[in-house]
Amino acid sequence: MKNLALALTALPFIASASSAVAFEKGDILVRGGFATVAPDESSSSINVGDDLGFGLTIDNNTQLGLTAAYFITDRVNVEVLAATPFTHDVNFAIDNPLGTGNQLGEVTHLPPTVTVNYYFNDPSSAFQPYVGAGLNYTFIYDEQFTGANEEAGLSDLSLDNSFGLAAQVGIDYQLSERWFLNAAVRWIDIDTEASFNLGDTRGSVSAIEIDPFVYAISLGYRF
Repeated sequence: MKNLALALTALPFIASASSAVAFEKGDILVRGGFATVAPDESSSSINVGDDLGFGLTIDNNTQLGLTAAYFITDRVNVEVLAATPFTHDVNFAIDNPLGTGNQLGEVTHLPPTVTVNYYFNDPSSAFQPYVGAGLNYTFIYDEQFTGANEEAGLSDLSLDNSFGLAAQVGIDYQLSERWFLNAAVRWIDIDTEASFNLGDTRGSVSAIEIDPFVYAISLGYRF
């Protein structure tokens, strides 16, 4: 009897999902949820007059992720990714030779991305998988060293903005005709350079490939 009651409780959800219809030309999708930027970074060595022989690492960060998409055909949409600013700890790849802790500093960025997605939509299925490719421009700002590193003589940290390709795979699961859940994984090509001062000496990291994977889970609404 208990199992029957649970089944009856689930019927409205099952019915709404099974009655969902595929996306169509002219539909607008809006999603909001959580996005984690997980850098798959590599960098050239830090240079301060001489090559120090080690580079940098960058930590993950999770923020509010927002997307909006417009279907230009029944199977193709153009999507814009936005988010609240991501702030990442930047660390020495080895023990800090300055003796000021492993964290070098932190940087903040915004990664607006435009993607064209193709849907393999089956009108009879609530699952709507897709793949996409597009372009990203990452604004990097508010770069700063930790207080301990500033006291040790580091200053004027600056990282260049980045322009690169982006790709993603994702799936929308329709809860009803209007509401749906989304899960997506993006890869974004983010390359930058860093410059700074150590006392009166100009330092740099000539190549930092951040190239993060972005994992997102969202709730969406179709207009």
